[in-house]
Amino acid sequence: MTATLLVTGASGQLGRSVINHLLDTFKVPAAKIIATTRTPANLADLAARGVTVREANFDDQASVAKAFAGADRVLIISTNELAIQGKRRQQQLAAVAAAKQAGVGHLHYTSMPNTEPGSAVAFAPDHYDTEQAIKASGIPYTIFRNGWYDENLFMAAPQILASGHWYTSAGDGAISYGARDDYAAAIAAGLASDASDSTTYTLTGPKAYTTAEVAALITEVTGKPIQIVQLSDEALTEGIKAAGLPEPIAKVLVSFDAATRAGDLGMVTDSVEKLSGRKSVPLKQFLETNKAALLG
Repeated sequence: MTATLLVTGASGQLGRSVINHLLDTFKVPAAKIIATTRTPANLADLAARGVTVREANFDDQASVAKAFAGADRVLIISTNELAIQGKRRQQQLAAVAAAKQAGVGHLHYTSMPNTEPGSAVAFAPDHYDTEQAIKASGIPYTIFRNGWYDENLFMAAPQILASGHWYTSAGDGAISYGARDDYAAAIAAGLASDASDSTTYTLTGPKAYTTAEVAALITEVTGKPIQIVQLSDEALTEGIKAAGLPEPIAKVLVSFDAATRAGDLGMVTDSVEKLSGRKSVPLKQFLETNKAALLG
């Protein structure tokens, strides 16, 4: 490995997992890895392993270009700025411009499935515009369209199990759930490769499940019954707001159900296995391993 690899958002769960796979799975020398974050102190453990840690704030394009200096292959992990419409897009376009300014040789980006105009997901345009900016930059690229994380179930499962009701507007739509660590292994493999062609991968779990099928698996694992309650998007939005979440977040959450209902999140590919060389973890196995997190 002669290329220097850089991972943004390295203090986040996906970023950390990617770096761990670079180090431990793909045996990339720590001296060839740069980890960027807004909070460098949070990466003291990686620095102790020999990884270069740099501060980078996507709200400051100049700081990002400085952080990217000397990096050959850069992974831009999409930011989690969802409460303010357009902020995530602005941050990510600044990161792409910084990569161009820094002379990065290959750009990697974590997107989402089916970003094209017409997607029901509220923030799909942020990903679409970032993908278009990457393509327009002239930098060779690898886009990873990450499917739905198994771990997302932890956000709602404890409340669902406590009430015995799962309120949804997803209908009979299915989601191809995949473990975050599986996606991270695939992304690390792509980042550590010497591939130079521009490519887009959709990363998914091994099977798509409807809400009712996921509920049945959770019941099987926990022994707690779940009743599915189908609502309209509008009624679900009001229910989420009544539970205390702000309206912009409620609309984002409901947009996931709308996209599921439309079939936008049910694609199944073998990209994770092809890239990482390992089998994806089945959803039931993941739930069994993480039973405590489901129960909250």
